[in-house]
Amino acid sequence: MYPCGRSPSRIAARTLLELAHRAPRVLVLDEGRGEAGLLADFSAEPRGDLIHLIDGATRVGTLVNELAPDLAHLAVAGAAMALPLLDEDRREHLITGLHEVQMHCRLMVVHGAATADSRPSPFELASPCHLLVIEASASGVTDALTKIRRLAGAGAGDLAVAVAGAQDRAEAVRLFRQLDALVRRRVGLPLRLIGELGRDDLAARLLEQSPPRREREASSAFLRRLSAWTRGGDMLGRQQA
Repeated sequence: MYPCGRSPSRIAARTLLELAHRAPRVLVLDEGRGEAGLLADFSAEPRGDLIHLIDGATRVGTLVNELAPDLAHLAVAGAAMALPLLDEDRREHLITGLHEVQMHCRLMVVHGAATADSRPSPFELASPCHLLVIEASASGVTDALTKIRRLAGAGAGDLAVAVAGAQDRAEAVRLFRQLDALVRRRVGLPLRLIGELGRDDLAARLLEQSPPRREREASSAFLRRLSAWTRGGDMLGRQQA
């Protein structure tokens, strides 16, 4: 999930609350640091980062924050940076911890908070779908275009869009069509509109990516991709096939 607009963290917080309302048991893997993170928007205190699992003694449950009913938070900024550098045993501690919390959630969302010039994280690369939540404003469109270019450079092919703050459906559709035309012309990627924040069931649209009969397979695939992208130093520019 990539919030785009004048206050990205607020857009992210609103999106997550909406998703948790529609699809109980949502877990957000938060890549944001400091003000770019989500804890301040929920007045929550830090409980540690996923990277702390490398000691083999920390339990992943002690790192999870309950932000709201059916909405849990796990900081992964440190893990995102360190994963490519870890040996097999320490990396396995992190993957095992993620698997443990993943079994208890209905929808897992990565809060992508990287800068325009940073390389995509292992969590971003492993995600099967990339959702841009775009504020209906010039700032939202500009921010979205920057993020789309970054994702395109990383080889992302599935870019979903949700519009936030439009006056009505017509304005939301108009904004999407303008952005889609711009992205097709300048980047060469198609976008798909999945709805409006607050008006549509975005959780249902996202869960359509993994039908119920395939949830276990989809969960395992995410963890396999995450492990693959962090093995052999490929995040340092030596991607494996």
